[in-house]
Amino acid sequence: MEEMVNVFLFGKKYSVPSNLTIMGAMEYAGYQLIRGCGCRNGFCGACATIYRIKDDRELYACLACQTTVQDNMYVATLPYFPLVKEVYDINKVSPNEQIMMQLYPEIYSCIGCNACTKSCTQGLNVMQYIAYAQRGEFEKCAEESFDCIMCGVCSSRCPAKISHPQVAILARRLTGKYLMPEAKHLTNRVKEIENGDFEQMLEDLMQKPIEEIKELYNTREIEK
Repeated sequence: MEEMVNVFLFGKKYSVPSNLTIMGAMEYAGYQLIRGCGCRNGFCGACATIYRIKDDRELYACLACQTTVQDNMYVATLPYFPLVKEVYDINKVSPNEQIMMQLYPEIYSCIGCNACTKSCTQGLNVMQYIAYAQRGEFEKCAEESFDCIMCGVCSSRCPAKISHPQVAILARRLTGKYLMPEAKHLTNRVKEIENGDFEQMLEDLMQKPIEEIKELYNTREIEK
C-alpha cells in the first residue's frame, strides 16, 4: 500500500500518497486545475505556492509542480503575484545607473536579508543580480538572472518590496539592445520571415499528419 500523508489544501484536510507533488495532491483530492498550472515542469512559474509545516514557524515558497508533499503540510497557492511593472520605451532609455534609479528606485532599499535568494524556485542568486543592477552592471545582472521564470516568489518575501523579475528583465533588455554585438544571423532571419520565405514551408508542414510532425521534431538538427 502507498504511504499516505495528511495535507491541508485551502484549509481542508486530505490524505494523499506521499510521493505526489503539491499539484498532484490537489488533483488527487479532487481539485480541477484550470489556472495556475501552466507547464507543469518548473519553467513557467504559474504555480507559485506558499506552505507551512505543522509546528514549524517558517513560511516556505515553492512551485507546486516541483515540490513533494509532506505530512501536516498547510498549502495555499498564489494567484499571479502583483509585481510592479514600470512602462518604458526600450528605444528611448540608456544603459546607465540612472535608468534603474528612475524606474526601480526600491532596489536601493535592499537590506541584504537574502530572503529573495532563499525563496527562489530556480535556485538563483537573486540578491546578487539586484546588486549588479544597483551598480549598473547590466550584463552581469542579465547573466545571473537568465533562468528567472518570473513567478514572483522572491518579491513576495521581500521587505523592501522590490520587483526582482522586472528589474532582471529590464537588465536583459538593455543588454540585448545596447551592450551585446548585433546577431547578424538573427537580423537576416527576421528579413527572410518578413519577405515570406518560409510561408510555403509552414503551409506544407501544417498539412502533415501529427505523427510525422512529431518525428520531424524529434529528429531535428539542434544548433550548438
